[in-house]
Amino acid sequence: MTECFDCDNCKESLYGRKYIQMDNGPYCIPCYDAHFANTCDECKELISHDCRELYYEDRHYHEHCFRCFRCDRSLADEPFTCQGEELLCNDCYCSEFSSKCIACEKTVMPGSRKLEYNGQTWHEHCFICSSCQQPIGSRSFIPDKKDYYCVPCYESKFAPRCTRCKKTLTKGGVTYRDEPWHKECFVCTGCKTPLAGQQFTSQDDNPYCIKCFGNLYAKKCSACTKPITGFGGGKYVSFEDRHWHHNCFNCARCNTSLVGKGFIPDNDEILCRDCSSDL
Repeated sequence: MTECFDCDNCKESLYGRKYIQMDNGPYCIPCYDAHFANTCDECKELISHDCRELYYEDRHYHEHCFRCFRCDRSLADEPFTCQGEELLCNDCYCSEFSSKCIACEKTVMPGSRKLEYNGQTWHEHCFICSSCQQPIGSRSFIPDKKDYYCVPCYESKFAPRCTRCKKTLTKGGVTYRDEPWHKECFVCTGCKTPLAGQQFTSQDDNPYCIKCFGNLYAKKCSACTKPITGFGGGKYVSFEDRHWHHNCFNCARCNTSLVGKGFIPDNDEILCRDCSSDL
């Protein structure tokens, strides 16, 4: 006898017919589709044995039903993203949810190099210096209203320049006669000692340290011959063409201070009244 070869479900003979072999036996195509085929989550129809079936997060789809919710493009061989219950192709997702470059107004694609500043986004190659037009990349930059500058261009364009060396001042510095100077450039006209943080004075608009000014321009004390600068609260006494520090204006004989007192000149000497009366 010929052995029976029937569908395990409907028991109809499978001789000369297409069938699908399952673990528990062979099935004719109609029985296989009815009992084992999945239902498409999109169109709700069975996904027959001869259809390409796609599976995503416990849901089954016909190939032609697995489409972008926005543009209806097939996602069978495309990258996609799930946004809530919606499937979106990469282009639609980026267009709707990704940032746009403030410079070129195109979408900044996920994974591409970008720069974010002050709530705005740029492609890395679109974030350029407003002066030299070169991409700033990961370098430091300085904002100025709606413009952005690399540090060298900003310093060249806006930073003050030292009155002496004409180079830009990037930090610190001193101001003299409303003009900027590097600290190391602001020196005594005479001895070239740095004057930043030191007492100084000027002569003919040139700055001098106290020592050089005293040696070059200050009056000399007739007693000690040292310069009378007046700095540090110093006071002095003048008589005819001679000058004295307060603490040097003493009687030439008894050394009594003559500041605020009467005195008698005796040739090159200055005497108190008592000593002059003994002459």
